[in-house]
Amino acid sequence: MSEMMKTALVTGASRGIGRSIALRLAQDGYQVYLTYVSKPELAEAVRDMIVSRGGNAAAFRLDVGDAAAVTAYFKEHVKDKVRLEVLVNNAGLTKDNLIIRMKPEDWDAVMRVNLTGSFVCLQEAAKVMIRQRYGRIINISSVVGQMGNAGQANYAASKAGLIGLTKSAALELASRGITVNAVAPGFIDTDMTAGLSEDIQKVYMDRIPARRFGQAEEIAETVAFLATESASYITGQVIGVTGGLYM
Repeated sequence: MSEMMKTALVTGASRGIGRSIALRLAQDGYQVYLTYVSKPELAEAVRDMIVSRGGNAAAFRLDVGDAAAVTAYFKEHVKDKVRLEVLVNNAGLTKDNLIIRMKPEDWDAVMRVNLTGSFVCLQEAAKVMIRQRYGRIINISSVVGQMGNAGQANYAASKAGLIGLTKSAALELASRGITVNAVAPGFIDTDMTAGLSEDIQKVYMDRIPARRFGQAEEIAETVAFLATESASYITGQVIGVTGGLYM
């Protein structure tokens, strides 16, 4: 792979929204570095699909919840090795429960991956992008970070925290040619929503003005736009892709 090729790093890109983002950015000519934690075969399939279409990609196992591993990853694979133009903080997990039943370790695990992991990746990417005086950082938040969701206090708090991180980082990095934005998906047709019962799906569907779940590709298109030069005056924003769902 060319060291000078513009590169996009997408965390949690083996399936769902992350997979669609990786494929979409590859279309725009980015060399895509995609990370996964489990199921390497899925990540490798995404990589192979990009390569089969004439693109460049590499898959790496990386637990963003392990700060030392993230720092080591950037040192080994990114710093002074590629031109990192785009970071998409997509990796995340859920451990749902009602507040009174939520275990402290489930709160900690979700915050460590969804929020702290995104912070460490952003911090390391910013060090690279500041030297370049160019970069696009896109954090994948969630509509539940804005409206809350019963049974998801940890997830909603982590995604709300990601919005605060986005706005703060945008203020610090704008003068260096780096934009930082968040995309807040609504209910998207993924493995997670497919696992919901028909009754629960209907409850959510009735709250969505567009009367349908979104597609992962629709999130990817929004991310792709924010990664372009055309979006250079957009920073510190939260772009909802929700079909009109807010409260």
